[in-house]
Amino acid sequence: MGTKTQPVLDDISKRIIELLQEDGRRPYAEIGREVGLSEAATRQRVQRMTDAGTIQIVAVTDPLQLGFHRMSMIGIRVTGDPRAVAEQLTEITELAYVVVTLGSFDILVEAVCESDADLLELIATRIRTIPGIVHTESLLYAGLYKDLYNWGTR
Repeated sequence: MGTKTQPVLDDISKRIIELLQEDGRRPYAEIGREVGLSEAATRQRVQRMTDAGTIQIVAVTDPLQLGFHRMSMIGIRVTGDPRAVAEQLTEITELAYVVVTLGSFDILVEAVCESDADLLELIATRIRTIPGIVHTESLLYAGLYKDLYNWGTR
Protein backbone atom coordinates (compact mmCIF):
# COMPACT_ATOMS: atom_id res chain seq x y z
CA MET A 1 0.00 0.00 0.00
CA GLY A 2 2.11 2.91 1.28
CA THR A 3 2.16 6.07 -0.82
CA LYS A 4 2.30 4.40 -4.24
CA THR A 5 0.78 6.58 -6.97
CA GLN A 6 -2.39 4.93 -8.26
CA PRO A 7 -3.38 5.12 -11.92
CA VAL A 8 -6.33 7.30 -12.86
CA LEU A 9 -9.34 5.07 -13.49
CA ASP A 10 -11.88 5.75 -16.22
CA ASP A 11 -15.59 5.07 -15.78
CA ILE A 12 -15.32 1.59 -17.33
CA SER A 13 -12.58 0.49 -14.92
CA LYS A 14 -14.55 1.90 -12.00
CA ARG A 15 -17.64 -0.06 -13.08
CA ILE A 16 -15.55 -3.23 -13.42
CA ILE A 17 -14.35 -2.73 -9.84
CA GLU A 18 -17.91 -2.25 -8.60
CA LEU A 19 -19.08 -5.42 -10.37
CA LEU A 20 -16.20 -7.41 -8.88
CA GLN A 21 -17.00 -6.02 -5.43
CA GLU A 22 -20.52 -7.40 -5.81
CA ASP A 23 -19.21 -10.81 -6.91
CA GLY A 24 -15.49 -11.47 -7.27
CA ARG A 25 -16.25 -14.68 -9.20
CA ARG A 26 -18.33 -12.95 -11.88
CA PRO A 27 -17.14 -14.14 -15.32
CA TYR A 28 -15.19 -11.70 -17.50
CA ALA A 29 -17.66 -12.24 -20.35
CA GLU A 30 -20.54 -11.09 -18.13
CA ILE A 31 -18.59 -8.07 -16.89
CA GLY A 32 -17.63 -7.23 -20.47
CA ARG A 33 -21.28 -7.28 -21.59
CA GLU A 34 -22.17 -4.95 -18.70
CA VAL A 35 -19.44 -2.39 -19.52
CA GLY A 36 -19.30 -2.73 -23.32
CA LEU A 37 -15.96 -4.55 -23.66
CA SER A 38 -14.94 -7.94 -24.97
CA GLU A 39 -14.08 -10.71 -22.52
CA ALA A 40 -10.37 -10.38 -23.43
CA ALA A 41 -10.34 -6.59 -22.97
CA THR A 42 -12.07 -6.97 -19.61
CA ARG A 43 -9.56 -9.61 -18.51
CA GLN A 44 -6.68 -7.31 -19.54
CA ARG A 45 -8.11 -4.37 -17.56
CA VAL A 46 -8.57 -6.50 -14.46
CA GLN A 47 -5.02 -7.82 -14.83
CA ARG A 48 -3.59 -4.29 -15.18
CA MET A 49 -5.49 -3.10 -12.09
CA THR A 50 -4.32 -6.18 -10.16
CA ASP A 51 -0.70 -5.72 -11.27
CA ALA A 52 -0.82 -2.02 -10.28
CA GLY A 53 -2.14 -2.92 -6.81
CA THR A 54 -5.39 -1.03 -7.44
CA ILE A 55 -7.48 -4.13 -6.69
CA GLN A 56 -7.13 -7.56 -5.11
CA ILE A 57 -9.55 -10.37 -5.72
CA VAL A 58 -9.74 -12.42 -2.53
CA ALA A 59 -12.11 -14.54 -0.48
CA VAL A 60 -13.42 -12.58 2.51
CA THR A 61 -13.90 -14.82 5.53
CA ASP A 62 -15.75 -14.72 8.82
CA PRO A 63 -12.95 -14.98 11.42
CA LEU A 64 -15.24 -16.56 14.04
CA GLN A 65 -16.14 -19.46 11.74
CA LEU A 66 -12.42 -20.10 11.15
CA GLY A 67 -11.58 -20.33 14.87
CA PHE A 68 -10.37 -16.77 15.43
CA HIS A 69 -12.44 -15.83 18.47
CA ARG A 70 -10.55 -12.71 19.56
CA MET A 71 -10.36 -9.62 17.38
CA SER A 72 -9.03 -6.29 18.57
CA MET A 73 -8.18 -2.85 17.27
CA ILE A 74 -4.94 -1.74 18.92
CA GLY A 75 -3.94 1.91 19.14
CA ILE A 76 -0.17 2.40 19.25
CA ARG A 77 1.88 5.45 20.22
CA VAL A 78 5.51 5.65 19.13
CA THR A 79 8.55 7.87 19.38
CA GLY A 80 10.14 8.93 16.14
CA ASP A 81 8.79 8.21 12.69
CA PRO A 82 5.67 5.98 12.90
CA ARG A 83 6.15 4.79 9.32
CA ALA A 84 9.26 2.80 10.30
CA VAL A 85 7.35 1.07 13.10
CA ALA A 86 4.37 0.45 10.81
CA GLU A 87 6.65 -1.30 8.31
CA GLN A 88 7.82 -3.67 11.06
CA LEU A 89 4.23 -4.33 12.15
CA THR A 90 3.28 -5.44 8.62
CA GLU A 91 5.48 -8.51 9.14
CA ILE A 92 3.24 -9.82 11.96
CA THR A 93 0.85 -12.41 10.53
CA GLU A 94 -1.89 -11.84 13.12
CA LEU A 95 -2.25 -8.19 12.11
CA ALA A 96 -4.80 -7.88 9.31
CA TYR A 97 -4.67 -4.09 9.12
CA VAL A 98 -1.88 -1.58 9.77
CA VAL A 99 -2.39 2.16 9.24
CA VAL A 100 -0.46 5.29 10.27
CA THR A 101 -2.85 7.91 11.68
CA LEU A 102 -2.81 11.59 12.47
CA GLY A 103 -4.67 11.51 15.77
CA SER A 104 -4.28 10.44 19.38
CA PHE A 105 -2.61 7.23 18.18
CA ASP A 106 0.27 7.12 15.71
CA ILE A 107 -0.69 3.70 14.37
CA LEU A 108 -3.82 1.55 14.42
CA VAL A 109 -3.64 -2.21 13.85
CA GLU A 110 -6.30 -4.89 13.77
CA ALA A 111 -5.38 -8.17 15.39
CA VAL A 112 -7.12 -11.46 14.60
CA CYS A 113 -6.26 -14.16 17.16
CA GLU A 114 -7.59 -17.50 18.30
CA SER A 115 -7.90 -16.55 21.98
CA ASP A 116 -7.29 -13.91 24.65
CA ALA A 117 -4.07 -15.71 25.56
CA ASP A 118 -2.87 -15.46 21.96
CA LEU A 119 -3.73 -11.75 21.87
CA LEU A 120 -1.83 -11.15 25.12
CA GLU A 121 1.19 -13.01 23.74
CA LEU A 122 1.04 -11.01 20.53
CA ILE A 123 0.93 -7.66 22.31
CA ALA A 124 3.41 -8.46 25.08
CA THR A 125 6.12 -10.22 23.10
CA ARG A 126 5.76 -9.15 19.47
CA ILE A 127 4.24 -5.67 19.41
CA ARG A 128 5.49 -3.97 22.57
CA THR A 129 9.04 -5.20 21.99
CA ILE A 130 9.40 -3.27 18.72
CA PRO A 131 11.77 -0.34 19.30
CA GLY A 132 9.93 3.00 19.33
CA ILE A 133 6.62 1.69 20.65
CA VAL A 134 5.81 3.44 23.93
CA HIS A 135 2.11 2.69 24.47
CA THR A 136 -0.60 0.32 23.26
CA GLU A 137 -4.32 0.38 23.94
CA SER A 138 -6.51 -2.56 22.97
CA LEU A 139 -10.14 -2.24 21.98
CA LEU A 140 -11.59 -5.76 22.12
CA TYR A 141 -14.35 -6.58 19.66
CA ALA A 142 -17.51 -7.78 21.41
CA GLY A 143 -19.32 -8.42 18.14
CA LEU A 144 -18.72 -7.92 14.42
CA TYR A 145 -21.84 -6.33 12.94
CA LYS A 146 -20.67 -5.03 9.58
CA ASP A 147 -17.54 -5.79 7.57
CA LEU A 148 -18.12 -4.99 3.90
CA TYR A 149 -15.84 -4.32 0.96
CA ASN A 150 -18.42 -3.14 -1.58
CA TRP A 151 -18.24 0.63 -1.14
CA GLY A 152 -17.81 1.17 -4.87
CA THR A 153 -15.80 3.89 -6.57
CA ARG A 154 -16.10 7.63 -7.02
